[in-house]
Amino acid sequence: MTTKLLEVVDIKKHFPVKTGLLKHTVGQIKAVDGISFYVNQGETLGLVGESGCGKSTTGRLITRLYEPTEGKIIFEDQDISTIPQKEMRKYRREIQMVFQDPYASLNPRKTVGKMLEEPFIIHKLLDKKERKDRVRELLEIVGLSSTYYDRYPHEFSGGQRQRIGIARALTLKPKLIIADEPVSALDVSIQSQVLNLMKDLQEDFQLTYIFIAHDLSVVKHISDRVGVMYLGKLVEIGDKKGIYRNPLHPYTQSLLSAVPVPNPKSKRERIILEGDVPNPANPPSGCVFHTRCPKAMDICKNKTPQLITLEDNHYAACHLYS
Repeated sequence: MTTKLLEVVDIKKHFPVKTGLLKHTVGQIKAVDGISFYVNQGETLGLVGESGCGKSTTGRLITRLYEPTEGKIIFEDQDISTIPQKEMRKYRREIQMVFQDPYASLNPRKTVGKMLEEPFIIHKLLDKKERKDRVRELLEIVGLSSTYYDRYPHEFSGGQRQRIGIARALTLKPKLIIADEPVSALDVSIQSQVLNLMKDLQEDFQLTYIFIAHDLSVVKHISDRVGVMYLGKLVEIGDKKGIYRNPLHPYTQSLLSAVPVPNPKSKRERIILEGDVPNPANPPSGCVFHTRCPKAMDICKNKTPQLITLEDNHYAACHLYS
């Protein structure tokens, strides 16, 4: 029986646009504009979409690095979207994040050992010797030598730094890890090693992942379910097989048409989207994708489509199916 670990209900994040000497608010950037989804315990949900679609903002909202404008974040049946930051500390043990840039996410002035010990000190766990032993153990778990304890970040390659980032996320034995494009800054040869490490860790520690990426082949490798975002909206979500075999939303179809096919004899029709992604400070009315959609109808300009069930555990927000 599957247990729902996290549920996001109609979450929004609008950033104010300020101008002038007195910084008057003249508008809102709708980075995330009313999305809902759930993540079951032990599974990996992939979030994909073009740059600026709101997927990274969604990850930061779940960890409360950003405060939501509206909506609910329900973790283990507890609404954590409005609880004070003091109370949020205990949930931060359960929800951790791996960041995109392994070069920027590590403090260059601290040794690896000191960085990995920090969560234990903040949460007042373990004594000095136990902390040191646990950090050495974590380094071994992510495929690094425990002798690296006293080294600084500049002494490591990009792949090794991301392993340190993963070790830091594991320190407090979390239940949910949000991985924000964890392999996009790495060489292709290193990407598969880090992905395989994450899959092994998920099995060993019963982890749940939200895996944010723009590379659809990477998401296919690691995810159980996939959600597709466009301009702050969730346009399609479903099981990996359903999304990749039978994409229903025109935006998902265009994304998948761009994925290279390993067989040179196999031909796939390329769907080229015209125009640029609209400004999130002034999104189009109705369906946000209608300005670029090759199948747009009149209703798309005026009415916002809702996510509806089209197949078993496969949802899409498109007027073609309503």
